[in-house]
Amino acid sequence: MLMRKVAAAIVTALTLAGVQLAGATPAHAAARVLYYDASQAQEFVAVVNQGAQIWNSRVTNVRLEPVPAGRTPNIRVYADNGWPRTYTTSLGNGRWYMGREAVNDGYHPPRIAAHEFGHILGLPDRRTGLCADLMSGSSAPVSCTNAYPNATEAATVNRSFATSATVAPAAYAWAG
Repeated sequence: MLMRKVAAAIVTALTLAGVQLAGATPAHAAARVLYYDASQAQEFVAVVNQGAQIWNSRVTNVRLEPVPAGRTPNIRVYADNGWPRTYTTSLGNGRWYMGREAVNDGYHPPRIAAHEFGHILGLPDRRTGLCADLMSGSSAPVSCTNAYPNATEAATVNRSFATSATVAPAAYAWAG
């Protein structure tokens, strides 16, 4: 226990002195910003923004921001009459669809938006059926209104964006 405290004090002192230790991430490191374009999300623009803010409230290594004028977005969001789905091109890049079919079936729109952003952030579907698991998607009851990632989901995203790792392109559907 004493050795851990001493080691932590040394790391803190070196960090305050501006020394970067190999493999260490400074506490003040800037989050990677991913820009999203919700201009084609039609009636779901506010829900898309809410989904982004949910992730921003739970993770520190990445931020989702609306795309500023003149910049190419990492993420494009669309609305259509199908089922919600995501197509990733790499970690933090791709497009997703806010499908009206799930909304019409009674699924909670902010949960759908946060779930689809979760795919862009590197998370797969997990068919646990638990409302507490954001990435359980439609396997959770229609009555589920939890739109927040659990601690494990948030930690996974933070780890993914703490490195330069990428994920292979994939397609994810709301139902998994």
